[in-house]
Amino acid sequence: MALERDKHVAQHALLTLDEAQLLAMYRKMSLIRRFEEKSAEMYTRGKITGFCHLYAGEEAVAVGAIEALYDKDYVVSTYREHGHCLAKGADPRAVMAELFGKATGISHGRGGSMHLFDPDIRFMGGYAIVGGGLPLAVGLGLSIAYKEEPEVACCFFGDGALPQGAFHESLNLASLWKLPVIFICENNFYGMGTLVQNAICQEELYRFAEPYKMPGVRVDGMDVLDVYRAVTEAAARAREGDGPSLIEAVTYRFRGHSMSDPVEYRSKREERIWQERDPIKNLRRRLLAEKRVSEARLDQIDAEVGAVIDDAVKFADESPEPPLEELAKNVYVE
Repeated sequence: MALERDKHVAQHALLTLDEAQLLAMYRKMSLIRRFEEKSAEMYTRGKITGFCHLYAGEEAVAVGAIEALYDKDYVVSTYREHGHCLAKGADPRAVMAELFGKATGISHGRGGSMHLFDPDIRFMGGYAIVGGGLPLAVGLGLSIAYKEEPEVACCFFGDGALPQGAFHESLNLASLWKLPVIFICENNFYGMGTLVQNAICQEELYRFAEPYKMPGVRVDGMDVLDVYRAVTEAAARAREGDGPSLIEAVTYRFRGHSMSDPVEYRSKREERIWQERDPIKNLRRRLLAEKRVSEARLDQIDAEVGAVIDDAVKFADESPEPPLEELAKNVYVE
């Protein structure tokens, strides 16, 4: 009965999405895409250094999931976290400045691309260790349950995290203690350059939910509304005290694993097939087909987003470097 209740909640939420909410999703996905395109440009120009893992192509997962959450819900991410951080409401200026390593960055220039963090919006960090965010999300869920608060913790991770022991330990504890955690696996088919079928014995990744006695579902990670529906359902379940859920979002990164990856392990035909399923173009076509909004309005949003990203780059470029005397600040608690 509880699952039927949660399905009803999710279906109602999907049917009652208004024009403003749909446009907000379109804007956020476009913002993430333009941010990532500009990040790639700045990386090739030497403005951004170190590791940089871009999220282009996967925008529907971050936006659909986070749109289904409340502002006070927690989000834990991976090293491919620009999209999650922006979808949670981070200032593009602060995120771009962090990629530039500037003092005005969201982590004050100390974290760079892989370590964005903003507790004010309850974005609890991106983590460079594969699967490293999973136990932290469980810890957040335990804190929520202990304090009897209404929030949930939403944890994003890639398919490459499933062979990690931390994945299994985290799902086990979350289910055992009925913690309000939503586990979202972004299955983009490749752990770095390794095809998922060559690394994981179970190709239907959502089925890992079964031995841990939690609901598991596979969704179209290129459809923002499909992701939104699934996360709304999982969040309703978590808030009622019925424990965690595992969502497998099938998606595709349009670029390589990182900016240093030549992507020689993927065929051009495969890439073209997935690019035809571009989540932003999909939502745009849907909004126009259903006559929810005019093409001129969507073009206006695209132009506004472009201006926001250009401003973020200008802000980051003109921001100061972190002062040398603060190098060790916040490294240890005094």
